[in-house]
Amino acid sequence: MMSAVPGVSRIDCVAHGEELLTRYSRQPVDVVLVGTQRAVPTGVEATRRLVSASPQANVIVFGAPDDASSIAAAIAGGARGYLRWDASRPELVAALAHTLASTSVPTQRQPSDPAVQLTDRELQVLRGMSQGKSNGQIGRELYLSEDTVKTHARRLFRKLGVRDRAQAVAYGFRRGLVA
Repeated sequence: MMSAVPGVSRIDCVAHGEELLTRYSRQPVDVVLVGTQRAVPTGVEATRRLVSASPQANVIVFGAPDDASSIAAAIAGGARGYLRWDASRPELVAALAHTLASTSVPTQRQPSDPAVQLTDRELQVLRGMSQGKSNGQIGRELYLSEDTVKTHARRLFRKLGVRDRAQAVAYGFRRGLVA
């Protein structure tokens, strides 16, 4: 699936975090996919160490949709995005293409108001994002159109001072808005 993404020319696989750090330091790559497991810190720790050593590293983590603690830790550790283990081909291709299209690591912008107040609907959308759900899935659960979910997402991004879903979810976890 990954080789179908424009810009992906080389795919490699490593068994553990130390090997990832060693190979990346010798030959950086455009995107790193890291698996996470509930109660096993190796994927999250490898993400944190890689981004700490190489802030330009674009890391996407894979994990269980109900493993909020690993998702939060990976995003807080510098992962650019999160995908469920059961992500569909289009979701995987879209995440890789989006990450490859980014030319710089987004910087966290501070919210204009430190006491950010989100509406109930914005919180519901943020919670759906934190569970790795697409806008369409969130919309179906909340009985909203996908466009309405996108509107709520844009407003929540603006209020939180973030650029994308990954930053919004990380902010939500850090501030206790999602668990």
